Amino acid sequence: MEPHDHEQRSPKSPQTSSQPPTTGTCCKCGGPTTFAPPPPSPSWSEISPPPTYRPIRAPAVPPDTHSQRAIILAPVPQAQKVPVVSPPYCFQTPSKKIHSPDDIRHFHDSDSGNNFLGFVAALSESIRGRKISDPCHQSETVNTIVSILDSLIQWVEEIPPVQQAARYGNTAYRTWHSRLVESSESLMLRFLPDHLHSATIEIAPYFTDSFGNSSRIDYGTGHETNFAAWLYCLARLGLINEEDYQAVVTRIFVKYLELMRKLQLVYSLEPAGSHGVWGLDDYHFLPFIFGASQLIDHKYMKPKSIHNEDILDNFSNEYLYLACIAFVKKVKKGLFAEHSPMLDDISGVPNWNKVNTGLLKMYKAEVLEKVPIMQHFLFGWLIKWE
Repeated sequence: MEPHDHEQRSPKSPQTSSQPPTTGTCCKCGGPTTFAPPPPSPSWSEISPPPTYRPIRAPAVPPDTHSQRAIILAPVPQAQKVPVVSPPYCFQTPSKKIHSPDDIRHFHDSDSGNNFLGFVAALSESIRGRKISDPCHQSETVNTIVSILDSLIQWVEEIPPVQQAARYGNTAYRTWHSRLVESSESLMLRFLPDHLHSATIEIAPYFTDSFGNSSRIDYGTGHETNFAAWLYCLARLGLINEEDYQAVVTRIFVKYLELMRKLQLVYSLEPAGSHGVWGLDDYHFLPFIFGASQLIDHKYMKPKSIHNEDILDNFSNEYLYLACIAFVKKVKKGLFAEHSPMLDDISGVPNWNKVNTGLLKMYKAEVLEKVPIMQHFLFGWLIKWE
């Protein structure tokens, strides 16, 4: 080993006895030295704030932790029977009523608000432990609605997207949506009995607002909620009842989801009011609730099974939750834990029952109690503003 010095020498300022030597470690032989160790690196506060960056594993905790705690402590929404209206009918053009948090509280304290959420919970309960392909009661009304949704899917084929530079919002969607609005009354009359033809004025606006906004060319959970409200109106009219609920989810809602995925991909619909990485999904919420209910008490598939690609490939056609996860992985690139941290966190929940009840509570808090979403919700005679 070549000779080297272990002492710190300074020709200008010799070492004084008042200062004890500071020992370090020689980088060549490991022995003690009197060289001063390097100064500690300054903290961020001494020079500049840390750079903005996204950690590899973004924690799925929204900024408002009090809101999350409120969701956890909230009671689980329970299934309710839908009261059927009887003559004399007073159908009216529905209008918007929610403008403030006070209005939100008023809605949820009302019978209409409670019963609508109870209807969603009843739909969820109806497919507990059932696959999409399981046989179920299918009324003529259910079959007609599925046929209507098939027609809307066909319209997408007839109205191709236009060439444009913008990433989101293909303007051909407006042509599709205008055809929907123009045809809405005739579509409603395909399943409404003669004595309920006058209901068209009230139920058609819910239907036309279920597939996105034509001016903004976007779609979100508010539009999905309008579709659920439209189905709720049909239940209020007695056109669908509890024995139809399984088919409402596995036939009607599955077909609706197929249509929406096509609209989202073909016309590049922008997510409306998306929470980005902190949200459950850019577009949908209800299929996660229904899909978690399907998987309750499944022998083999657990919430963590969403990370198994073989399971997604083989069973996403039978289970809505798995279909949603497969779609997210198809359209988003990168690590799942990065682009969908909330779904990744939910995969750590021990069983599907906890996932289902947690999502029901979250739907109430994050969708039905948010003014930016519910300000577009409609009220008429079937869903009363009381």
